[in-house]
Amino acid sequence: MAREIRLNAFDMNCVGHQASGLWRHPHDRSASYNTLEYWTHLARVLERGLFDGLFLADVLGVYDVYGGNADAALRHAAQVPVNDPAMVVPAMAAVTEHLGFGLTATLSYEHPFVFARRMSTLDHLTRGRIGWNIVTGYLNSAARGTSGRDQTAHDTRYEIAEEYMEVVYKLWEGSWADDAMRRDPVSGVFTDPSRVRRIEHRGEHFSVDALHLCEPSPQRTPLLYQAGASSKGRAFAAGHAECVFVAGPSPQVIAPAVADIRKRARALGRPEGNVLIFALLTVITGPDDEAAEAKAHEYRRYADAEGALTLMSGWTGIDFSRLDPDEPIRQIRNDAIHSAVDALTVADPDRVWTAREVGAHAAIGGLGATLVGGPQTVADGLERWIDETGVDGFNLAYAVTPETFEDFVDHVVPELQRRGRYKTRYRPGTLREKLFGRGDRLGAEHPADRYRFAPLAHAEAAE
Repeated sequence: MAREIRLNAFDMNCVGHQASGLWRHPHDRSASYNTLEYWTHLARVLERGLFDGLFLADVLGVYDVYGGNADAALRHAAQVPVNDPAMVVPAMAAVTEHLGFGLTATLSYEHPFVFARRMSTLDHLTRGRIGWNIVTGYLNSAARGTSGRDQTAHDTRYEIAEEYMEVVYKLWEGSWADDAMRRDPVSGVFTDPSRVRRIEHRGEHFSVDALHLCEPSPQRTPLLYQAGASSKGRAFAAGHAECVFVAGPSPQVIAPAVADIRKRARALGRPEGNVLIFALLTVITGPDDEAAEAKAHEYRRYADAEGALTLMSGWTGIDFSRLDPDEPIRQIRNDAIHSAVDALTVADPDRVWTAREVGAHAAIGGLGATLVGGPQTVADGLERWIDETGVDGFNLAYAVTPETFEDFVDHVVPELQRRGRYKTRYRPGTLREKLFGRGDRLGAEHPADRYRFAPLAHAEAAE
């Protein structure tokens, strides 16, 4: 039996996200990103389409590599202005029952004690539908904004991330017992103090001596996403992530990354099926191929190449403003997103990318591919990507929002359901239960398990 295709929508609390210039299209509503109405409407559309979740990107900084300053980013709305993605989640949760929310939060710039409370709060308010996309950051502007210094080296950031995860696991899993809450109006005891303990952590990068401030939430640890595709990033994902986000311009780029992540996860003792992998893709569709192609042609009229190169400069660390438009792009190693450089240069061994081609490619869909066609063509393409790469599903970016998502829900979802490749209703439960069907909490094979508060019977036996 064919596997169910998993789907997230991919958006950001900003204008345009990865569709440079398309905020000018008369049907685009991304410029109203700073209203609750934009987000609640989008959430309802996605739940109507039975999407697993809304994956919210974020950056804590500006794209100032292009031209050596932020002028191009500001001029073209290249992910600035950008608001806090966490703030819109409760409003979307209030108008939906099942849709999950993957929140990007950079661990490099916030202490784990404070961050753990925010995520527990969101897990409570969404009734267990929150996930965390774990990122270490890649913009020097973000590091300078929080510390006045350039960011730590790429591999060092992942070493810090390992300790960060240890701290948040201790807080989420180990500070409060499941049976700590009494809520007994007769005795007047709300919480049993003997079932709550302080977390004491003294590490190289973090020190914590405190109780976690929140009672146990439905999932305790939020569903864990990860989007790093460098060697360090893949190792981190294999150890911690439940859902991994990969991006590349072709199946040839994606397939080796998927195989490597799965191999690393197996080597760490994580069973098959414990990691779901999503590929970035933009789908432009309509009632038939002709209508979809016409729509794609219209969209490209609004595409902004300089805005796209501004984003690419931030992702790769290469100042594209300094390159001749027809100069070949070579592999350059730096402390930005390593995989962004690799994806440009290994997609086709015989192809040499130029700055002009990079701008045209990235103007719609960023680092991912774009699939254009009617329902049958798109469904064929999605199945081909899954067959050729081994991914479980897709993070669907938009060209024009909410039109791109509405078109997918109206045209492609029914075709996938007809083929038996897409669900016809949601599974009950938390986001983790919906995706994996193995309960609300992380399994015993996950590294978080070693930090759990012992059940009462075990604690008494130990005494």
